[in-house]
Amino acid sequence: MGSDATVATPSLEEVRWRLDAIDTELLKLLDELAGLASAVAAAKRASGDSGFGLRPGREAQIVRKLLAAPRTGAGDALIIRIWREIMADNLARQGPYHLGVFGGREAARTVELTRLRFGTAPRLSILPTAQDALAIARAPWGVGVLPLAADTPWWGRLLAEPKLKVFAALPCLATWGPQAALAVADVEVEPTGGDQPFWVTDSPKSAQAIVEALSQTDVAAELIADAGGLKLFSLSGFFQPQDERLVRAPGDLTGVIGAAPEQFDV
Repeated sequence: MGSDATVATPSLEEVRWRLDAIDTELLKLLDELAGLASAVAAAKRASGDSGFGLRPGREAQIVRKLLAAPRTGAGDALIIRIWREIMADNLARQGPYHLGVFGGREAARTVELTRLRFGTAPRLSILPTAQDALAIARAPWGVGVLPLAADTPWWGRLLAEPKLKVFAALPCLATWGPQAALAVADVEVEPTGGDQPFWVTDSPKSAQAIVEALSQTDVAAELIADAGGLKLFSLSGFFQPQDERLVRAPGDLTGVIGAAPEQFDV
């Protein structure tokens, strides 16, 4: 006989046995993860650390590493949904983690995107105004989620509140649709190696004229929202609030209001 004999296909009973075994292994690992998260929360309380444990840059790096690992069956969406739930549960064990969502014209879609990004562990409130969602973002352990398509330029208010920063754009996968909402909180925004900063200006110039002016200092920009005399642009790279490349940008009232990791499948 030849050396290339066909490998026998496992029976349905054998496949089910392996599935049951994997379920048992997964449960043990999830239980261990939850125990470690509780231990972290206890250690923080013992040390008097009651600060918000959200680290969006660290989360993005973890997700990118997972997505880069070899896989044969699990798609990006499955990996992200599972690990977002784990991260959210870990964070909820550390403090009163909660979400405030102003959905705008497409409230159901905004809530859906919020759960995809933040999991089901944190408490979620649906709010009637952008001001209410920003109030949640100001509160300890709070995150505000607001739509890009809004009648008022809520994002412009962040220029006067430097502690509040955009740290996530939803959804995080292009296959889930175009970016439709932003998440805001009192958190540190750090470069992750693939970032999308957000910059606001009150310049009356056209979006194209502003894009061309920014390109003179090697800044690539794209208009993503325009309301109430303010324009919101997405930039390429990472920019500190006082980046010298933006000093001579068009507008009297301008500024970087945060940054989000780029979509993972772009």
